[in-house]
Amino acid sequence: MERANDSTFSGFILLGFSNRPQLETALSVLILIIYFLSFLGNGTIILLSLVDSHLHTPMYFFLSNLSFMDLCLTTCTVPQTVANFKGKDKSITYGGCVTQLFIALGLGGVECVLLSVMAYDRYAAVCRPLHYMLIMHPQLCSQLVATAWLTGFGNSVVQTALTMTLPLCGKNQVDHFFCEVPAMLKLACTNTSINEAELFAVSVLFLVVPLSLILVSYGHITHAVLKIKSAQGRRKAFGTCGSHSMVVIVFFGTLISMYLQPPSSYSQDVNKSIALFYTLVTPLLNPLIYTLRNNEVKGALRRLVRRTPDSRQS
Repeated sequence: MERANDSTFSGFILLGFSNRPQLETALSVLILIIYFLSFLGNGTIILLSLVDSHLHTPMYFFLSNLSFMDLCLTTCTVPQTVANFKGKDKSITYGGCVTQLFIALGLGGVECVLLSVMAYDRYAAVCRPLHYMLIMHPQLCSQLVATAWLTGFGNSVVQTALTMTLPLCGKNQVDHFFCEVPAMLKLACTNTSINEAELFAVSVLFLVVPLSLILVSYGHITHAVLKIKSAQGRRKAFGTCGSHSMVVIVFFGTLISMYLQPPSSYSQDVNKSIALFYTLVTPLLNPLIYTLRNNEVKGALRRLVRRTPDSRQS
C-alpha cells in the first residue's frame, strides 16, 4: 500500500484478538503445541517419502510436496502470531507484511491445484490400474507439481501487488493476526470494489475449478469401484482415496468459508477463527489423516523405527 501518505510509516499493527487478551495467552500456548505437532507430522511424511523405497510412488511424491507446503504455511504465520500474542508490541514491518501476504496467498493457491492433481492421480490408480505407471510417469509428476507451485505464486504476485499498492491514508491497524487480503483491503482509503471483485473471481478460479475437477475424478472413481464385485475389493479401492477425500473436505470447506461468503456473513472474530483453523489446524490434520488411515505410511514408519537402532549399533 502507498506509504507516501504518512512519512513516519514503519509498518502495521496486527490487532489479533486484542479485545480478549486472556484468550491470546492461552492461544499462544496452544498454537506452539499444534505447530510442534504439525512440524513433526509433516516432517515425518517428508522423511519417509525420501528414505523408504516403498513410498517412491507418484502418490507420496505429491503428498511430500503437500507436507512441505504445510510446513511453509505454518512457519510463515506462527512465529509472528505467537510473538504478537505474548508481547505488548503487536507490530509487523511493511516488508514482513508483504512477505507474509505473498507466501500465504501463494501456498493457498498451490494446495488448491495440488489437491486436484492428487485426485487425478487417484483416478489413474483406480480407473486405469494397468496403465497407471505409464500415465503417471516421473516427468509428468514433476511437471504437475511445478505447475501447482508456479500457478499459486504467479497469482500471489498479482494479488500482493494489487493489495499493497492501495493508498493507506495513515491507517495501519490490521484487524487480524496476520496479513490477509480482506483485512488489508479494509485499510484502504479508496473504493476497493474492483479489488474485491477480482479477489472473488480468483477465489472461484482457485477453489471452484479445482474442486469441480476433484468431484469429476471421484465421480469416475465411484463408478469404477461400484463395478467391482467383491466387497473387499471395493473397500480397498475406496481406502486408497479416503484420506485424500477427507483432506479435500477440510481444506476446501475452510477456504470457501473464508473467501466465497458475503462479507457480512460472519463477524471478524469468526473470520479470524476460520483463518486460524486454516493456517494452523489444517496442516496438522493432513499428516494425521494420511498416517492414521494409510497402512503404507504406518508400515514405512515401523520400518524406519526398526532401522534406527540398527544403524546406531553399526
